[in-house]
Amino acid sequence: MKRILTILIILLVTTAVRSQTSDLAFFTQNGEPFSVVLNGMLQNDSPETYIKITGLPAPSYKVKIIFLNKRLGEINKTVFVTAGNETTYSVRKGKKNRYVLRMMNTCPLAQAPAPSAGQTVTGYPPQGTSQGTNTTTTVINNTTINNNVNVSATGVGNTVTISNDNQGAGSQQVNRNSDGQHQHGYDPNLYIMPGYNGPYGCPWPMAEADFIQAKQSIESKTFEDSKLTIAKQIAGSNCLLCSQVKEIMLLFTYESTKLEFAKYAFPFTLDQGNYFRVNDAFTYESSIDELNEFLHSGRK
Repeated sequence: MKRILTILIILLVTTAVRSQTSDLAFFTQNGEPFSVVLNGMLQNDSPETYIKITGLPAPSYKVKIIFLNKRLGEINKTVFVTAGNETTYSVRKGKKNRYVLRMMNTCPLAQAPAPSAGQTVTGYPPQGTSQGTNTTTTVINNTTINNNVNVSATGVGNTVTISNDNQGAGSQQVNRNSDGQHQHGYDPNLYIMPGYNGPYGCPWPMAEADFIQAKQSIESKTFEDSKLTIAKQIAGSNCLLCSQVKEIMLLFTYESTKLEFAKYAFPFTLDQGNYFRVNDAFTYESSIDELNEFLHSGRK
């Protein structure tokens, strides 16, 4: 009897935890093999025609679809998910024969169909094998991830060479110790902002097209509290520029809401050394003083 009760408790706890996460599934209508990069992390080892990602805790993710056939281009899109549900996206041709993501359906996790044999299912975040021994990685391919960052490495060594062709940011070689820590504070997936030498709060800024869509989502809400909730979801799931934080602050009516969002968004801001620029969104000097005190109090 005790054993049965224990099993039931485990099942109930597992179900409760599972309902707080979500799943994403992608497939190509015509069978074109592809890979999925979710928030900068490659999800599958080899291109597939169907990929399911489970255990997603956040409400939105930045998705990049990379086709095995490079002539088909790439897809970049921010997708939104609902806790406890599985959302399925179709990868297909849209206007002008360009490939697009289209949401097919969403359903509770308990009702989601089980994957067929041969279909790829991976948990989030993907588990890699990093056991460096002070050796150099072997270059095996050239996969584009994170908006024009070309990474060439196996991921099991200690030297990673990257080239960043976005806005002339240049290229650099990043050395790692055997424990995987970056020397000199560099990150191989870090966007190098031209002309900026201050601290970085996150690795890669939100694409302008995705940011415009996010702003529209905030503006569509009538109540200030609802706008703030959506804004926090967007900030917490992405990496913003100071200029983008300021634009979101200007969408709020009340000074207190602007201040609350400015405090919340700081850890998710790329160019944290430019954070003084968000002060222009405030009406009162007292708000600037309170934000400055908050930033220097260590509660970042």
